[in-house]
Amino acid sequence: MQDDKNLSEIEIEDQTIIENKELSIWEALIPVVLLMMMLAYNIFYADGESMGEYSNQFILLIGGGIAALVGFFNKVRFDLMLKEVWENLKSVFVPIMILFLVGALAGTWLVSGVIPAMVYYGLQVLSPAIFLPASIIICAVISIATGSSWTTSATVGIALVGIGSALGISTGMIAGAVISGAYFGDKMSPLSDTTNLAPAMAGTDLFTHIRYMTFTTVPTLIVTLIAFSIMSMTIETTGNADLSSLLGSIDKTFNITPMLFMVPLAVIVLILLKTKPLIALGIGVLLAALFAFIYQPNILDQLTSSKFGSIINAIFTDTQITTDNEKLNDLFSAGGMKGMLWTIFLICCAMVFGGIMDAIGSLSRITKALLSVATTVFGLFASTVISCLGLNAIASDQYLAIVIPGKMFKKAYHDKGLAPENLSRTLEDSGTVTSVLIPWNTCGAYQSGVLGVGVGEYFMYAIFNWLSPFTTLLFAAFQIKIRQLSTDK
Repeated sequence: MQDDKNLSEIEIEDQTIIENKELSIWEALIPVVLLMMMLAYNIFYADGESMGEYSNQFILLIGGGIAALVGFFNKVRFDLMLKEVWENLKSVFVPIMILFLVGALAGTWLVSGVIPAMVYYGLQVLSPAIFLPASIIICAVISIATGSSWTTSATVGIALVGIGSALGISTGMIAGAVISGAYFGDKMSPLSDTTNLAPAMAGTDLFTHIRYMTFTTVPTLIVTLIAFSIMSMTIETTGNADLSSLLGSIDKTFNITPMLFMVPLAVIVLILLKTKPLIALGIGVLLAALFAFIYQPNILDQLTSSKFGSIINAIFTDTQITTDNEKLNDLFSAGGMKGMLWTIFLICCAMVFGGIMDAIGSLSRITKALLSVATTVFGLFASTVISCLGLNAIASDQYLAIVIPGKMFKKAYHDKGLAPENLSRTLEDSGTVTSVLIPWNTCGAYQSGVLGVGVGEYFMYAIFNWLSPFTTLLFAAFQIKIRQLSTDK
């Protein structure tokens, strides 16, 4: 049986961090190393299908099993592991519901003509020369307004991928631009949950945190915009030559009208009014279904013998609308709720692995090991960054990547004479934005599933996201805007 004096629980914002004094750092790393080896083999050598379509999911479960064996060896009770797994699964219940609704949203927005209308008008406004930097700015503005990178991707993000694809721009580039803008806005918005969580963990206030983030976040965004502007000038597109053909095909297939923009506008307004995402997205599905009956009766008749049946199929299963342009045929397809199952299974399996790792005390042990080698100010910042990156990969959850390092490193920053906003900024620069770069992290799985672009395809183009940790380390190395406790704010 487990020795209670060797385990303790720290309650933080409904999160539990378990410490196991019997667990060595090497034992804590065993499941991590083996998991990374299996995932690397599957992704780089087996094209992601070493054990079939759901290989990554199976590998995460195997990793969880290895972690459980390490736990048994260190006298961790099985019921504690089950409890932590259940807590993890409960924590992603709402995101899973959101994913189902996003799948339904994609299907109903397609058959109602909302997505085709966005593509139709977007093709006329967004030329290839400005498309990528414009996408960053659009997503940044929407994300600041809504406080949610997820909502941004599920609305304008989907439309921008469609428009850019029609222009012949790489979907990886488009997704990278969308994610860069969305996560900039998510970081800087006072409505964002992570923007509120980071200062709460570090011990500073929200607006001090946001002001202090601008020192690293704005330069990173500027570099990102410059990089995408250069890309826009150098990429070759195929969309200009047949733009009139694309517009004609959309106009011939759908009843295109500006009135269709009322649906996404209603969703954005609801989010701005702080309506719960499940309600806002649910209303978006219902409004799109209504608009499909009003504006696209011919489309509904073509899909099945029943208009109502076509709507039900769009919500739950695959929908394919055929036009006289092959490029549009690939674009105008949606998987409904069914299309989100792969992503949802991945999130659930990641939560199983993360829950067991937390239960055996592995997460806190690895974080404490990093803290023990942080003897300098730069070393402290570097350890925080590494801890956040590691937890995004190990725990598969951006909230844990903020909560655990925030708790563990808070006293160390104080002891070094550093103001708490140094920690809160570093948590966001390395915890919030990098979560989307991990395929099995909840954020990576979500963005990949919603945008229909694999993490491997957009990774190098999500410049803002992978550049942010380097920016915060650069500022730390040269002591730029590193506020001391004695410095007036």
